[in-house]
Amino acid sequence: MKGARRVREAARENGTTPTVVTASRADFHRPATPLICAFIAEHRARFGVVPICRVLSEHGCQIAPRTFYAWKNREPSKRALWDIAITEILAGYYEPDEHGRRKPESLYGATTMWAHLQREGIEVARCTVERLMRANGWQGVTRAKRVRTTEPDPGATRPADLVDRQFAVPAPNMLVVADFTYVRLSTGMFVYTAFAIDAFAGRIVGWQCSASKHTTFVESAIRQAANLRELDGNPLTGNTIHHSDAGSQYTSVRFGETLMLAGLIPSIGSVGDAYDNALAETTIGLYKTEAVRKDSPFRRGPLDRLADVELLTADWVHWYNNHRLMHRLERTPPVEYEAAYYAERATAETEAHQ
Repeated sequence: MKGARRVREAARENGTTPTVVTASRADFHRPATPLICAFIAEHRARFGVVPICRVLSEHGCQIAPRTFYAWKNREPSKRALWDIAITEILAGYYEPDEHGRRKPESLYGATTMWAHLQREGIEVARCTVERLMRANGWQGVTRAKRVRTTEPDPGATRPADLVDRQFAVPAPNMLVVADFTYVRLSTGMFVYTAFAIDAFAGRIVGWQCSASKHTTFVESAIRQAANLRELDGNPLTGNTIHHSDAGSQYTSVRFGETLMLAGLIPSIGSVGDAYDNALAETTIGLYKTEAVRKDSPFRRGPLDRLADVELLTADWVHWYNNHRLMHRLERTPPVEYEAAYYAERATAETEAHQ
């Protein structure tokens, strides 16, 4: 009986007794046997199996020591074995390797990770992924609120707003949105990163980092976009809209000339809030959250200089375009989604000529 008394005294010290002891039999619901057995296994080294079973039985949790030992010695169930296998797979994404780095997919929440596993040929239920991630404390990243970095030029002539917040387009090369953001270095200085994004699949078609906010770096992102489309065999044809906010870099005469030479038609948001350029704002939010933050899988250490930001940006853009699953694209990466569009169009054109 001494063992049972020790269990009761320890429970009182931990504040766990009142919930069990004072509950009336009518209000009490016995936990599942595996849960009771897991509790016994956790505390048996201190109190012993028999005393714990005795105290639990006195308070409505009827269980015999032989039930615990049968549970302990049982063969793992198929579900338990499957849980172990999936947990090991998930740990390969969410736990750091020997160098302290995690895979980019560790940025995913449960639903996107489930979709990723499906694409990898692992037929697992979404609820299983959710349950195991919750049990292990694994979760995706959450985007922080973005600080605006563009400054309008009140004296600049603004092109018309040709988009009117309608960013859904039926094909690539119809609409390119652009914006830039800042990245703080360990020295306290800033690096600025400009992006050009095709609105169809959200593919980043141009980017450039710079130590200053001079117009040159946003021009470079646009020229890169035009060159990429040329290399892809789908060049800009002169009717692609380029949309941005009213930052001075995007309203300068020099930038307008760059757009014309690249075959782009300028468009500037008319209202002046984040929704005017929502797609670019969203992409930059992902960049800051997934690539720049201190625990990002794309960082190799502190950001001391421009080259460090260029390296992580290049790595992130490649992953984003080729591997990141996008919810609005039916959980398909942007490059793959574009390729499917062009393949479908080529098939339709072939059939039309037969």
